[in-house]
Amino acid sequence: MELGILSITGNDTGRKAALNDAVFAIEPNDHVIWLDVKQYLANQRQGTHKAKTKNEIHRTTKKLMKQKGTGGARRGSLKSPLVRGGGRVFGPVPRDYFFKVNHKTKQLARKSALSYKAKENNILVIEDFNIDTVGTKQYLSILKGLNITDNKNLVLLGAHNENIYLSSRNVQRNQVLLANDVNTYAILNAQKLVVTESALKALTEVLAK
Repeated sequence: MELGILSITGNDTGRKAALNDAVFAIEPNDHVIWLDVKQYLANQRQGTHKAKTKNEIHRTTKKLMKQKGTGGARRGSLKSPLVRGGGRVFGPVPRDYFFKVNHKTKQLARKSALSYKAKENNILVIEDFNIDTVGTKQYLSILKGLNITDNKNLVLLGAHNENIYLSSRNVQRNQVLLANDVNTYAILNAQKLVVTESALKALTEVLAK
């Protein structure tokens, strides 16, 4: 599969970029995509939720009422879960939501996501570019030239560029990542995948093994 390489103004450069079939044209595996996305979202959870149990509540332990004859449930103190402000039964405690997904499974998930994007014609290949000074306006002009200002975009770079990153971080519905750092969730969450020439090369080298 080949795509025309665009300039940052949206014009065709006359050159073609070959998309490796082993990365962009495989039969997508929905199950491994689900696994990889599930792990990514689980890792975003802080896991710091906490509710106090009965033994952690500081309230009086004086017996509130007689044991029987009230018609209500027995409660021994204000710490009881039956009382407003009492401890919680089986409440959440801090935990780590991480679970393991094999490296080959994650690679297959990324290739499946990229194949979906290629099949839907939602991949744009552009020439490598640079922004001399940090400025959101310059970055927006590039998106305007590519006619993708109304989309949720993921821009992949071959190498870190501080000016591009800083210029893009105030733009809503837009994300800039290195090709080596891209994940399945980011690919699927974007409507348009904008890949520079160097990023395409890096993706192919990593995933076509």
